[in-house]
Amino acid sequence: MGSLSIWHWVIVLAIVVVVFGTKKLGNAGKDLGDAVRGFKDGLKGDEAAKARNDGAPGSAEVADKDKR
Repeated sequence: MGSLSIWHWVIVLAIVVVVFGTKKLGNAGKDLGDAVRGFKDGLKGDEAAKARNDGAPGSAEVADKDKR
């Protein structure tokens, strides 16, 4: 009685689809995927910037002065 079977989850999913509709659920899934992809890209960007700065101490300061 404590655990939910697969049929309970199927019924819950059907109710969610009826209440929210497939279009809203699809948009929510797309938005969530875009957010996760942006987060991963942000992490990759931070790692790349850190790798560039670790190679030459103070190189970021020199690069900033060159841009002025």
